[in-house]
Amino acid sequence: MSLIAYDPVRHAALLTHYCLSAAPGERLLVAGSTSALGLLAEINRAMLRAGAYPVLRLSYPGQDEDLAALASGEVLGAVHPAELEDLRRMDGSLRILTPEPETGQRGAGPYADPQRRARLLASRSELASIRGSKKWSLTLYPTPHAAQQAGMSLPEFQDFVMRAMFLDRPDPVAAWSEVRATQARLIERLSRADVVRIEAPGTDLTLRVGGRTWANSDGKRNMPSGEVFTGPQEDSAEGVVTFSVPAAYQGVMVRGARLEFQAGQVVSARADEGEATLLAALDTDPGARFLGELGIGTNYGIQRPSGNILFDEKIGGTVHLALGRSYPETGGLNVSAIHWDLIADLRRGGRLTLDGELWQENGQFV
Repeated sequence: MSLIAYDPVRHAALLTHYCLSAAPGERLLVAGSTSALGLLAEINRAMLRAGAYPVLRLSYPGQDEDLAALASGEVLGAVHPAELEDLRRMDGSLRILTPEPETGQRGAGPYADPQRRARLLASRSELASIRGSKKWSLTLYPTPHAAQQAGMSLPEFQDFVMRAMFLDRPDPVAAWSEVRATQARLIERLSRADVVRIEAPGTDLTLRVGGRTWANSDGKRNMPSGEVFTGPQEDSAEGVVTFSVPAAYQGVMVRGARLEFQAGQVVSARADEGEATLLAALDTDPGARFLGELGIGTNYGIQRPSGNILFDEKIGGTVHLALGRSYPETGGLNVSAIHWDLIADLRRGGRLTLDGELWQENGQFV
């Protein structure tokens, strides 16, 4: 099978017309690194043709690292009011992820301090809240570093990205419509459930989801997508969960994370690698120790972890739990500066039961 070359024109068209549904007169924020200039230019052109007002906000590789390392306490701990007001005046936003090696100003002290990174993230909580109150979308530009993280060559990773987004198909929008219909059938059953039990090696966790709304993630907000998710009742998580898929947080990879919950709260945490980062994330604010999301991956076209959460949380046969902020549309009430997805693979010895009824085994719906 020949590899498909990355096409920023098709990617930009999908983001502009399907994900954000850009309309005439709308002011839309487009944020991304200079590493993705080719895609950003095509998005700008597509939005202009749609009659929208694109506002490009560019960053250089390592900009957040420099901010975390060098900012004064005042700058680190607060967002300028003008930045908040500008975002309030946007009609929507699009963020382009560009995985890159850490290239900022390295300091032996503050740069390496996860507490400073946590403080920076906490200061941005109001920005996240404003952004979440409007239409938004998130995607990834295939950088060489992302390919390296995934253990692929750049052409292989570009092919992986194109296929994951259905950009290899004549009509990507029709393909995402099929995903929406399949997931609607799953939601019909999930909406009648109260107690969800997750079992796998090192995992036995129960959550309550009665009265909450399940969202059908069909590529509008995350591109690519393929998941259904909700906000579990905040005090319901009981048991332990081991996250077998590595997950990055603030540029640090965390492997083998294990959390113990009582009455919804993390009471014990450890990790095989990146434990200091895990503990710093949990200490960001009180809401960081509670769950804001339970997600179930349905994209069986993504078969292996890539080191990037945008793809990995969608793997068919996995579940993910997010520490921190809930999505209000699910009925979730948890408030936090963080929303960090951690993934458990159920494809080898895992089970999902709904009110005691087996619903998924070894990653396959029964």
